Amino acid sequence: MDLNLIRTFVAIYELGSLTAAAERLFVSQSAVSQSLAKLRLSVADPLFHRDGRKMIPTRLAETLYPEFRGALARIDRALDDARDFDASSSDRRFRIALSELGEIGYLAAILTAVAAVAPGVRIEVVPLDIVALPDWLSKGRVDLAITSSPIVGEFLQTTVKSESYVALMSSRHPLAGRDLTLKNYASAEHVVVSGDSGRPNVTAALERAGATITPRLIVNHYSALPGLLMSGDYLATAPASYVGRWSQVWSVKARPLPFEVEPVLVKLLVRSTSQESAALKWFHRVVLDAIHGVPDQFWQPMA
Repeated sequence: MDLNLIRTFVAIYELGSLTAAAERLFVSQSAVSQSLAKLRLSVADPLFHRDGRKMIPTRLAETLYPEFRGALARIDRALDDARDFDASSSDRRFRIALSELGEIGYLAAILTAVAAVAPGVRIEVVPLDIVALPDWLSKGRVDLAITSSPIVGEFLQTTVKSESYVALMSSRHPLAGRDLTLKNYASAEHVVVSGDSGRPNVTAALERAGATITPRLIVNHYSALPGLLMSGDYLATAPASYVGRWSQVWSVKARPLPFEVEPVLVKLLVRSTSQESAALKWFHRVVLDAIHGVPDQFWQPMA
């Protein structure tokens, strides 16, 4: 059987879509449909049934998938030993899942590092979705992800940063000149960023301390925080490394949290699918080097 047919089968199975499979394989959707037709003839089984926009595997497809995927992984590992990814001539597109803070902190360095050696390579940033991320990584919908939330699954993970959280408020806030206790912290008017991937760690630590908070306001982006803090007596719990730069523009003050929070570990995760593994290894190495190259001064107040 043509190896490309097996790759097509695995892509359709993992992504549940002919369109998504075509994007992964860098071919047209009609090419994927033709390959699926050949596969169906080869095994005398439809392999997938359409349900709306989803391709649902048959029982035979469920049996074939682990064998086909395992075979592809072994073949790709063998090929990787015999070839390198030519980044300088590639026009491949890589997908990386980032939070808002990940974009602020790392994206410019990643783009610069990639462009320096691979001017034709394209990068697509996918908004980080903690719930969907394990599925994305296991099915190859994203190549890499940077997150501080624990992710379930057998993914290669590298810690790139240890992040602590602080209480952030306007310098005019009633608590700015007082000791911040657990009681007055819990009773304050809180604003929370919904997309903060490290927020579950803070919430768990607060619960261990025997307190909970009910946010007065929930926003989508960290960029909204400084202005909101200046507009009222709000308190936010934010990563300490970003506060320094805000303090150069806004009259905000950071205070230590009145409960123990373990440092949040920011990690770089790699998808587990085997396709284009030589290219993935290159991209992972370049991104990791770029992240490690971001100077500590970036996160501190500007001189």
